[in-house]
Amino acid sequence: MSDDAPVLLRAQSGGVVTLTLNRPARHNALNSALFAEIDAACAMLEEAADHVGCVVLRADGRSFCAGADLEEIEQVAAVDTASRPRIVNRLAALPQIVVAQVQGLCVTGGLELALAADIIAAGKKASFADTHGRFGLVALWGMSQRLPRRIGLSQAKLMTATARRIDANEAHRIGLADLLFEDDTLDAGVADLANTIAGNSAHTNREMKRMLFATDGLSLEAGLNYELAHYPGRAPDYLDRIAAFTQRAR
Repeated sequence: MSDDAPVLLRAQSGGVVTLTLNRPARHNALNSALFAEIDAACAMLEEAADHVGCVVLRADGRSFCAGADLEEIEQVAAVDTASRPRIVNRLAALPQIVVAQVQGLCVTGGLELALAADIIAAGKKASFADTHGRFGLVALWGMSQRLPRRIGLSQAKLMTATARRIDANEAHRIGLADLLFEDDTLDAGVADLANTIAGNSAHTNREMKRMLFATDGLSLEAGLNYELAHYPGRAPDYLDRIAAFTQRAR
């Protein structure tokens, strides 16, 4: 790949937008240019909530993402604390359902990026780790909050304290990876998943994601009260969807 190749590729097919990390020679390590492109893509997707129902975040090459580009880390310390957490949070808050498609390494900052997705689908040769402790770094892009919410506090402590790498089967067992695919069917499996999601109501998926996010950690009673108080109504096309279903059922 040439030095002037785009570091993030965008493609759209129907209601699915695919974002591809494109630094394969660096195992898609996250640098300033890549973060800027992710930020710009999020801005586009925020404006496309009505006609984009699913976002797939994937990567070119052998690895999903090896984390922050350590060659750049000293030069961007101030930027890292100011903008990069905001960009990861922006990705997590997208109105669309976001699917992280993970192959190979998904490590540290790359794991934080994947954790910003709603669904993590992994190839069976994928592996995951939080290696902040090996380098004397402390997570800043959401690891301390999203990892325990996904796999539980004790498992999160184990991953962060040991910096050990876990394979895809272990990741699936503890709830880190939601779906596993054979590596040669990962692209097709995620494409089918994304098309299924995008084929459902963008309004429903968007509003359910919003309510699930807003009520995470609340008591059942508080969550039910929130649901009633913030009910967004039905999708504009709900009658058309019901009519189409009933006609097919005849």
